Amino acid sequence: MSGLMPADRPWRAIREIRRTKKEIMCRNIKTLFNFEPPATDAEIRASALQFVRKLSGFNSPSQANAEAFNRAVSEVADSAHRLLASLQTSAPARDREVEAEKARERSRLRFG
Repeated sequence: MSGLMPADRPWRAIREIRRTKKEIMCRNIKTLFNFEPPATDAEIRASALQFVRKLSGFNSPSQANAEAFNRAVSEVADSAHRLLASLQTSAPARDREVEAEKARERSRLRFG
């Protein structure tokens, strides 16, 4: 899709945006907020790496792009640390094992 859709067909633009959002949703990035124990540096970095991989389209960047790729991972991880530290909730912290069991059950129901 390039450019804006004609003004007489705005529904096409909305439909295209919805379709595109569904296709590009990255399901491998896990929620890290409000868990006990809190997310580790390694979990935050892994999430940042997955995010940068998704944005760049690289699983492993070339030598020419490695510096920019690694810098982006570090910057995203730093931002994620700041975000997680600044968020507040009154909800009780979630238990990782309980959430993992729920995910396994959803997967079992979905894939058999």
